[in-house]
Amino acid sequence: MTTKSLRPHRDDVLLAVFSVLVGLVFWSLGVYSNGSRHFLPDWAALVPLVALGSMELLRRTKPSVTLAVGTLGVIADQFTVGSLATVVIFTDLMYAAVVYGKPSMARRLPVSTGLITVVVTIASVAWLRTPQALLIGVVTGIVSFAPALTGATLRNHREAAVAARLRAEQTALLAEMDRSQAVVAERARMARELHDMVANHLSAIAIHSTAALSIDTAATSREALGVIRENSVQGLAEMRRLIGLLREAGAEQEAVAVPSLDGLDALVGQAKTNGSASGLDFVLHDERPPGEQTAAPVELAAYRIVQESLTNALKHAAPGTVTIRVAHTDGLLTVGVDSPYGDRPGPRAPGSGAGLIGMRERTELLGGEFTAGRSGAVWQVRATLPAEEKAVEA
Repeated sequence: MTTKSLRPHRDDVLLAVFSVLVGLVFWSLGVYSNGSRHFLPDWAALVPLVALGSMELLRRTKPSVTLAVGTLGVIADQFTVGSLATVVIFTDLMYAAVVYGKPSMARRLPVSTGLITVVVTIASVAWLRTPQALLIGVVTGIVSFAPALTGATLRNHREAAVAARLRAEQTALLAEMDRSQAVVAERARMARELHDMVANHLSAIAIHSTAALSIDTAATSREALGVIRENSVQGLAEMRRLIGLLREAGAEQEAVAVPSLDGLDALVGQAKTNGSASGLDFVLHDERPPGEQTAAPVELAAYRIVQESLTNALKHAAPGTVTIRVAHTDGLLTVGVDSPYGDRPGPRAPGSGAGLIGMRERTELLGGEFTAGRSGAVWQVRATLPAEEKAVEA
């Protein structure tokens, strides 16, 4: 313990000075608590008074020491003319020992002082055999048990308040962690949406603009400009939709159509147009049973996986046929995209690898499985998603 921590509290200094001064006034006026029942000179009552008064300086820092000295002092006071101030100081030292002492002492003192009060009361009645003997037990309880019980009550309230504050701080910390995680999750979701919606159109624009610059013919340029314009308009519309969702979050707005597997034909048709300059053809095999219902989040994820796979094929696939298969069996929705793997002539669009990450995240968020990699001369993308609504919620 440092020297600074042992310095008396200002309130304790005032309490010590005030207590001793009051005791001196009582002594000078001849106000004694023991009357004629004493064995020492009148001035001897000042010794316990000053001793207990000085202990007030240490009531917060050394409660066990002050209680021991106070107990000896109040016992010694009984052999003098007695001072009421000494007894009052002892009650405060008992109270401080419970409030500022160790937890073990704070638990023991109310019990021990209560037992002492009971024992003193019984012994007094048995020894004196008069009703007035009960007053000795009452005084003992007022001097020892009452301040100990009061201190224990206050200490329990303080500890309960500290525990409540800690719980509130922990709750606030958990809420902040949840908020941070929600922000990170939302940013990741918006990044996937932005990539999936715009990357396909920008890739087609990059490929056809490069083709127009490489093959300088009027027909090629006209065809490339047509594809560029179409993808620019569609990409701009997708971007405006996303910006609208971000800007109008929480406000009343018209429902936005969520892409589903019913739009695969249009998606593949667009890919055929965009892939004409790269020698790519696209074939869709939709093996889902007619009228089979699939949860909306699953359909959105499957659509985005096919969309990103077609975008990657436009960027990297060798000339040939890209095959898309979608099936719904045994409560699972499976998506597979096979594209030719190898050197490809003509323009390429750069890739960052974010598409594969986004497809894997979409699949894992729904509890599915995702694989992507080369198998011989074919680049395969496979995703297995739980098709039932309850599987999505789990």
